[in-house]
This record gives sequence, C-alpha cells and structure tokens, in this order.
Amino acid sequence: MNTFRAIVTLAALSLSVSLSAQTTSLDGKWTLDYWEQGKQPVRGPRQMEGISYKTVTATVPGNVELDLIAAGVIGFKPETDSNVYLLREYEGYQWRYSRHFATPAHEDGDDVYLTFGGVDCYADIYLNGKLIGSPENMLIEHRYEVSSLLAPAGGDNTLEVYLRSSVAEGRKAILNPFSHRNFARPESIRARRAPHTYGWDILPRLVSAGLWRSVTLEVKHPVHIENLYWITETIKDDNSADVCLDFMVTLPARWADGKVYAEYSLSLDGEEKASGRTFVNDHYRRVRMNVKDARLWWPRGYGDPTLYDASLRLVDRNGNILDSKTVRFGIRTVSLKMTPVLTKDGKGDFRFIVNGEPIFARGSNWTPMDAFHSRDPQHLESAFKIATDLNCNMLRCWGGNVYEDHPFYDLCDENGILVWQDFSFACALYPQDDEYQKAVREEILSVVTKLRGHASIALWSGNNENDASCRWASEKFCFDPGSDRISRITIPSALNDSDPYRSYLPSSPYYSPEFVATGYKQEYLPENHLWGPRGYYKDPFYSKASCLFASETGYHGMPSRESLEKMFSPGSVYPWTDPEKHTWNEDWLTKAVRVFREEGYTPDRNNLMMNQVRLLFGEEPTDLNRFIFASQTVQAEAMKYFVERFRGYKFAPRTGLLWWNIRDGWPLISDAVVDWYNNPKMAFWFIKNVQHNVCVMINDAEAGGYPLTVVNDTRKAVSGKVEVKDLDSGKTLYKGKYEVEPNGRTVITHIPERSGQGMFLISYTGENGENLRNHYLYGKNPFNLDQYRRWLEKTGIKYTE
Repeated sequence: MNTFRAIVTLAALSLSVSLSAQTTSLDGKWTLDYWEQGKQPVRGPRQMEGISYKTVTATVPGNVELDLIAAGVIGFKPETDSNVYLLREYEGYQWRYSRHFATPAHEDGDDVYLTFGGVDCYADIYLNGKLIGSPENMLIEHRYEVSSLLAPAGGDNTLEVYLRSSVAEGRKAILNPFSHRNFARPESIRARRAPHTYGWDILPRLVSAGLWRSVTLEVKHPVHIENLYWITETIKDDNSADVCLDFMVTLPARWADGKVYAEYSLSLDGEEKASGRTFVNDHYRRVRMNVKDARLWWPRGYGDPTLYDASLRLVDRNGNILDSKTVRFGIRTVSLKMTPVLTKDGKGDFRFIVNGEPIFARGSNWTPMDAFHSRDPQHLESAFKIATDLNCNMLRCWGGNVYEDHPFYDLCDENGILVWQDFSFACALYPQDDEYQKAVREEILSVVTKLRGHASIALWSGNNENDASCRWASEKFCFDPGSDRISRITIPSALNDSDPYRSYLPSSPYYSPEFVATGYKQEYLPENHLWGPRGYYKDPFYSKASCLFASETGYHGMPSRESLEKMFSPGSVYPWTDPEKHTWNEDWLTKAVRVFREEGYTPDRNNLMMNQVRLLFGEEPTDLNRFIFASQTVQAEAMKYFVERFRGYKFAPRTGLLWWNIRDGWPLISDAVVDWYNNPKMAFWFIKNVQHNVCVMINDAEAGGYPLTVVNDTRKAVSGKVEVKDLDSGKTLYKGKYEVEPNGRTVITHIPERSGQGMFLISYTGENGENLRNHYLYGKNPFNLDQYRRWLEKTGIKYTE
C-alpha cells in the first residue's frame, strides 16, 4: 500500500491523521478500586490512608458497572427485568482507576500529551504522584502536557484517576426557584454530563462513572499543529471555489524567523487540485486557495457527498517533516434561513440552504446508542445503517445526549447526511452565574474546535427545549428565555471565536423576542416539537399544526414479542396486567420508562399506548401477539402520516420533518422505530416507503378530493408512471404519468373523496425507473383490526422481517 492510499484509509476511521506524532494507547486493562464516598471525598493518594476498598480489573474504555459485572460482583443483567434499579447503590461510590506504563522514546524538547477522551465525571488525575488536572466534564476531551513528569525513556510511570460520585457532587448545588419543574433532574443541572443519565423518558436512570473513551499518550515535535480549520468561503459561477485554511501551531521562539514552512494541498482521487507553501513566523496563519472545477459536497439525493483530502505539512528548511495532518474536506456552503415568527396567515421561513439550493430535510433524531456510553462504538455501524436504509438526509443530535465522536460524523460526511447538532443541554433552566458560564465556554470551544471540520454539520443549536422549559415552572412567573446567558451570550460568543461560518439556533424550538411578544402562541413558531396530547394522530393538534419544520414528533409502538421475551422475566411478558386489579405489572412499568421504583404505579405511558390502539381500532386486544401487531400498526400509520403531511406540502409551506427516533439505547417500550435488539418495528418499513428521493403519496382529502402528489428531492427533473387502486373493489382510480421539476413537488391529480373505509395501493416508478409501492388508509376511525390486516397483506408491501 503506498503512502497516499494509507493516509486515505486511515482517514476513513477519523477526521484527522497525524503522520509525525507517536501515539501510545493506554486502553486495555487497568486496576479499579471502589468504596462508598464519605462526607469528605478522597481527592488523591494522600487521602487513601484508612480507606477500606475493594478491587477488580477494569477495561478502558469502560463503565464501572460493566467491570463489576465482568468480575462477578454484579450477578445480573441490568438490561433485563427491573434490574436497572439495583445499580443505584453504586451512585454513591468513589472509584480509582490506576495502571503503569513505560515512557515512550522521545527527543529532548518534545511535547508529550496525555489525553483522556472521556472522563465520567468529577475527577482528580495523578501522574507519578503529581496532580495534573481535575476535570469535571464528561462531555469533552481533557489533554495535559506531561513531559516534565515522566520517568526517563523506558522507565515506569504510575497513572491514577480518582472519581467522585456525580450524584453527591450534584446535590451540593444551590439551584434557582424554577428548578423543581425542570424535566431534567435537579441534581444534574450543574453537572456537565449527559442529561439523560439521571433518568429520562427514553432511557433509565443510570448515573455511571468511568473512563468511557480512550486514553492516549502522544509524543509530538516541539513544532506541531495544534488545530486546523478548512473553510469554504465562496462557490463561484464558474464552478470554482475559494477555500481558506486557518491553522494554529506551537512555535517555540528558537523555531521562528523563517525556520518553519507550511505546505498545504487539496487532492481528489489521488490528483492534486490546489496547493501552496508559506513560511510560518507566528503561531496562527490563514491561507487561501482557489479550486478549479470544484466538486461540491451534497446531501443525499441532491448530489454526491464529495470529500477532498486536505493536507497540511510543517517542514523545516531542509524539507524534514515536523508534523502533518490530513483531513477529509467537503467543499460546500450551508446555512439556515429563518424568520423569528410566522405571520398571522402562516407566512415565514425555516429552511436549510446547501450550495444555494433549498433542502427539504427528511430524517430523524439521533439519541443515545447505549445507557453505558463506553459501548457506543459497538452500536454505531448498525444504528447508522438504519439512517441510510431509511434514506435520511438529516439527523438531529439531541441535546440530552453526549457528543458523538469523529466516526459518527465521518459516516455522515461519507453518506451525505446533514447534522443538526444540539449542545448538551436539555429541558431545564441552567445556572446563570459566571463560574458556570466559564465552564460552558470551555465546553463549546472544545467541542466545536474538534468537530467543525466535518462537512455534514449544518447547524449548531444551543439546547433542546430549554426555551420552552422557561414556562414549565409557572406561566405567570416565568423566566424570559431571552435572558438566558448560556444560549444568548456564552455560546454565540464561543462560536464567534471558533466557527463563525455556521448558522446558530439558540434553542429548539427557539422562543425569539418576537415570539414572546405574541404571548407564547404556538401557531407563530416556524419550528416546533409536535408531541402534545399524544391522542389520535390525525387530531387537529397534528393535522392543523402550523409549524413549517418539525424537529421532533413521534408515536409509541411495541417491540416484537421476541424482543419482549429478551427484556422481561418469563412471567412478566404475559399477561401484562393483573386481570383482577387491571394494573400493569412491574417490568412493564420499568420499561415504560419509570425512573425510580419508589414512584410506584406509573401506568401513564403504557395507558397512552393502549389508548392510541383503541382510537385507531376501537378495541384493546388482550392477546399479546394481536396487541403487538395493533400497536406497531398505529405507530407505523402515524409516522407515515407525519412524514407525508410535511413532504406532501414540500415548500408549500413545509420545509422538513425529523421524526423521533432511530433506535432505542436500552431495552424499552418506546417511540423508536428499531428496538434495542435491532429488530425493526412496522414503522421502519412504512417510513422507508415514504422517504425515497422521489416519492408518490396521497394526503388527506381537501375540497372533496385526495391530492395525489409526487415530491422530488433531487436536482434533476424526473418523470414516471403511477397507478392507484382501491383494494376492496380492485378498481383502478387513476393511471397515468407524472413529471416533476428538480427539487420540486407536483400534484398529479385529485382522487374523488370516498365514503366508508378502505385502503388505496399506489404503484409507481421511482427516480431510476424502479417499481415502488405506497398506500393510503382512508375513512374515519375506528377501523376493524382484522380488516386492516387483510388490506395490508393485499398491498404486497413489506411490513415485517
């Protein structure tokens, strides 16, 4: 394998590849000691005298509970039954990770960096008995220059990480009077760790600890690249593009005065397309180049997601390489065009523009892959395949999660999937004091500097539903969302210093001053989350929602029986209720999700699911298989309706919908379209049918007719054939051809509204002449469940494995 090809192959695994650095992994086996935290936590080795602790072998990256399971200390599977509650006893423990390592060979004057990819969460780190740092943020990398503390090359070093209880630390916080109405737990508000870990409606409470991402030791030349930032400045009418490279280097005084040069280039398929060379006489430089016949990066459907190999080398006067990095760079421009409110007649805007082309966003919310985040990498490939199988062109990284690592964004880059990136704040009023703002600024700069090179990232969003949460405590005495220092001052200031070229949305949904002036009337929001009463999916809440862009909406659906039998104890799967008391049993409440066992009987979410079945089918099936089919059907029809309601009115006026959600991060009963065991629900297949680049669909009747509509999310005109049949009568209601403009929408015809109930089968040729099918369920609910099954089977549409 030649050198260039090796660079490209390695780059497929990570955003950046450094040729000159020597990296040693400290992953693998560590020693883990643990003890119950006292009133005064242990902060270092001198305080260990008199501490009685137990010891197991740990794996890094890892979570402490997984190590206790591997050692046999925990003798149950937390994922099954109601066992997750048994992990709560470990919330009050301290943990000490330790290991030895040999000092790598290095030259005098080299910099040696010790980097922790993820420390959960409150830590004190010692190297050879010296404190090197006290990180308090699970969500970012922590990097320390340690050359002066290491033993001589080949010598032995001792590394220790002392972790304190996140729960104990969180309960020291003095909170504001509105904190009791946060969706997020009060003890999580000052903690910079994933909000969902304290308990959410999509994941159990699991306040873990650990070194959950890799630990590395890196030797670098005294002159090396600190960070780089490739930017598309302008795409010109002659198909050329002006590209900038900002880079920062370490530059000791003895290396200044023309002793270092930077060589930079853009290559595609092994052919250099633009390059340059300049001396480096300061620690920061910007260079520009023009790329002729630029091949642009496009989201799915709109073109190829072309990625260039972008290289920067630092060399001395003799041409010796001091440091080098190659990243993949997509030439593209992306922005969010939005108005702060809609007008009284619903006019306004909220749409993404890529390379000057408006994009209809069709996709999903990306939520935690696992409640134990050290296991995230093992789920990434299968979870991401769901997004590509469903032809998503956008994923919203939800603000209750961790920040994903480079491999996730690499996949988005390669597959043309835009990323809406929330910062990790969700459903709460967070502290407004100076100390907290300083910590937030550090986090934003760390995350953005790390990820900004990815072509797929389209938007930074300040948080998930924090603006909305300002009214949850009291509608009369509420906090003005415009006064939030985090989203209105701290984050935009940090973005201005790190990535001023991307759009920023303060909150999702964003409560602008103009919106607040309406009296918080939801009909004026251009972008919103559509949850509401969770009633019938065609109720006015959904059918008459005025927002142009829905960044969250979803519907409950049961997992398969196979999955239920894996997640429940044998006696809990069925019957799910006590036949005399009509109460849900323990495991069904736990998987619903009930955060604390002490909450007792919490049937609301299961009753909601049962009610949704009753609304569509007029019955509550008591046979489990029948109930699973009914529940999955309700979810599938609802999700299909939500997607078609927005796509069917593409740019007239709808601009996008991101449904909830891709996959469960734990065995649950939920809104996800694929469960924890990677078994797709019926909704997976229905969504797949309505997210083709070119899709024919039927929307609800208007003025006496059902609009038969074709939407085209490509940049080429498309034509094809279409036929609509009524499955009961077998009668052909329409047969003809369609034509649709690039990135357009065409109403082919209106099919006369029919009385009664039934199902239409839509057969059509797609973007490349392939034969595709869709369906439309017409009539007033409730429907007969057995009749519905017969209709569905007649369509020949796949709805199960």
